[in-house]
Amino acid sequence: MQLSFDRMYQASVEKDVAFEGVFFTAVKTTGIFCRPSCRARKPKPENIEFFATTKECILKGYRPCKVCHPLEQLNQTPDDIRQLLQDLAADPGLKIKDADLLRRGIEPYQVRRWFLKNHGITFHAYQRMFRINSAFKKIQQGESVSGAAFDAGFESLSGFGDSFKNIFGVSPQKSKTQRVIDLKRLETPLGTMYACAVTEGVCLLEFTDRKMLETEFRYLARVLNATIVQGNNPHFDTLETQLKAYFDGQRKTFTVPLYMPGSPFQQSVWQVLREVPYGATRSYKDQAAALGKPEAIRAVANANGMNKISILVPCHRIVGADGSLTGYGGGIWRKQWLLDFEKNHS
Repeated sequence: MQLSFDRMYQASVEKDVAFEGVFFTAVKTTGIFCRPSCRARKPKPENIEFFATTKECILKGYRPCKVCHPLEQLNQTPDDIRQLLQDLAADPGLKIKDADLLRRGIEPYQVRRWFLKNHGITFHAYQRMFRINSAFKKIQQGESVSGAAFDAGFESLSGFGDSFKNIFGVSPQKSKTQRVIDLKRLETPLGTMYACAVTEGVCLLEFTDRKMLETEFRYLARVLNATIVQGNNPHFDTLETQLKAYFDGQRKTFTVPLYMPGSPFQQSVWQVLREVPYGATRSYKDQAAALGKPEAIRAVANANGMNKISILVPCHRIVGADGSLTGYGGGIWRKQWLLDFEKNHS
């Protein structure tokens, strides 16, 4: 994506996150380089130059900014918190207290702040929800309520019952008809993503900074009559393996099961999307023609916008009739990156 100096400077002054990954701002007077969205005060235009990659900045002698950390992946989960999440996934009954965090050399307030920012709850609340999700699945599989509760690390049935009801709206004994949507954070070269999955397959894969994310969560919870809770799901292992192979340039198609509730028309549009070959692009007009509905271009575009599974259902391969990049929920810069990446690996 070619941008003028003035447009890049305007984006950096406005701290526009939509330009993350498109360029980096290097400051001649300080010798540092930043993300476009860096909170640091912006210098005068004559003291700035722009680069497409962090490598170019470093080769020119610039150092990474300590405010915006441009060498890190966008919204990347810190290593110490990633280890906490892995430990919980390995043992859902684990209880990590503030004293345990301090023994690991981690400040509890930093963990609390990260979880509040990224999950809207404290770390201790996150652990409790994770344990309840584990117990929920065991109850669904026929285990007794008391056995599931104690296996999940709860010390009293009354405390377990209260916490369970707060999340699912019913008591553990009445939860047989309830559903849960498992939620997990995944790291990719383009930033952190949220994945959601049910028994049938993956039902959401979106970048954590997508503006419509909360709306998509609410829609899935309502349509599936389910509660979204942090937890493990067998489909996550397959998804992570295949995503890693994709970003390594070793996979062009995905076989992880998908579950995409929607109208028959939306389903047909999404199926056509999945048939667009790796490294190729199509227009909305092409999609409509493939559906046998050449006049339904606007309806096709709207259905594309309702797709909740990025990359695997490749709406990034849909461009304007003139080849221009059109809207993309993950940001135009990611769309350009994905198209360039697939073209180079075709």
